[in-house]
Amino acid sequence: MKNKKTVVPNSRRDFIKKSLAASTLMIVPRHVLGGIGYTAPSDQLLIAAIGSGGKGSSDIVNASVGGRERVIALCDIDPYGKHGVTKIRKAFPKANFYTDFRELMANEKGLDAVTISTPDHTHANIAMAAMERDIHVYVQKPLTHNIKEARMLTETARDRKIVTQMGNQGASNPCQLQVQEWIDAGEIGNVHTVKVWTDRPIWPQGIPMPKPDPENIPKDLNWDLWLGPAKSTPYSSSMHPFNWRGWWEYGTGALGDMGCHIIDIPFRALGLNYPTAVECSLGSVYKNLWTPEHLPEGCPPSSFVSIKFDATAKNASPITMEWSDGGIRPAHPDLIPADDFLGSPGNANGVIMIGDKGIITTGVYGYDPRLYKKGEEVVTYNQPPETESEHGHQRKWIDAIKAGFNSPEHKALTSSFDYSGPLTETVLMGNIALRSYLLRKKSDRGFDYFGRKKLLWDGNQMQITNLEEANQFVGRDYRKGWQL
Repeated sequence: MKNKKTVVPNSRRDFIKKSLAASTLMIVPRHVLGGIGYTAPSDQLLIAAIGSGGKGSSDIVNASVGGRERVIALCDIDPYGKHGVTKIRKAFPKANFYTDFRELMANEKGLDAVTISTPDHTHANIAMAAMERDIHVYVQKPLTHNIKEARMLTETARDRKIVTQMGNQGASNPCQLQVQEWIDAGEIGNVHTVKVWTDRPIWPQGIPMPKPDPENIPKDLNWDLWLGPAKSTPYSSSMHPFNWRGWWEYGTGALGDMGCHIIDIPFRALGLNYPTAVECSLGSVYKNLWTPEHLPEGCPPSSFVSIKFDATAKNASPITMEWSDGGIRPAHPDLIPADDFLGSPGNANGVIMIGDKGIITTGVYGYDPRLYKKGEEVVTYNQPPETESEHGHQRKWIDAIKAGFNSPEHKALTSSFDYSGPLTETVLMGNIALRSYLLRKKSDRGFDYFGRKKLLWDGNQMQITNLEEANQFVGRDYRKGWQL
């Protein structure tokens, strides 16, 4: 499903990069010709959204920078869906519309950049297709469905000089700068323990896979494209547009959904990189006495994950990071008064970094940072007024594209793939442990759950070194025609 294609000379991208140098030759200032804030068409980036409903709608609106850049195309597998796609189509009535991202990339020859806001399992395929055409990419969190894909996108972006950003907008929150200042100043000393948690899942999870209902498929929805690299199955209204998050074939569970938002804060402040080990436990559901449900295709109702890191240049102590979800949160450390909230007000999501001199806490996206030190009053931070949607996370990516790869603007991005790739790999390490936890084989006692152990990780080789069966979750099996 498409309209006419937009044809733009191939030299236009080079023209944008050279426009500042050429501006010294202009006799009439541009603002005289077009008014204050006017951007000449030749200086506009041509951008598109792949996944235009849900979070994709705000991603493309913010990337257009109030109309400064030109949205030439929108893409969504459900063109008349109730997930916001019809509204965004009305917001950009001149944009060509597609249901197939491959047709969009083939037809829109002058395309400079795309926002990718689709389900987790299709991020890597779409982003790779764009980068192979030298199109700059903004990809929603988590960057990919699995670790191999994250490494592949990170290396491709670097090799092809693509300007990238992941959609964990809290990375651009100025509150995180305050946390970084406290860490760098040694306010809490060496950090040895980090506790991170979320109230997710808020979607169905820990239940059997719902049965397909192909008779209910909307007339214009392209289900085969929604499946992408996943195995071919009949349409299920239980998956699109939101609840796919709870199933490993498509989503990455509570940890994948919120980890790149919450783990981002200590990962950045402490200079973390690849973990060295991971282990977990997860909540069980009992329908029958003594027999827990075994649902390896679905994410668990709740979990606890412990991830180990070596000391870093910013922190002299090894670090244990403890993740919990499904309504499980940490208890108050002694330094934090009993009546103080943990993380975000209401305790739903948060971070606690415990050092040998004090504690730092924040909420989701880095909001509400607080510093606790023994015998001293709690130090809080007054958040500056937010003058730009999502802290300018998408706009900064657009500006970096215009400035060019390796420009100061590019290097200042808070979640380019050089950073967000390793962050995503850390998040997905937890999912390897969760999936390994349910590995089993028959034994004299019924079943032997042989994956319930501490898993040792070689980050450079992307390999669990002490349980070969766990390495099946480092990547995935791809449907024919969707291999990477």
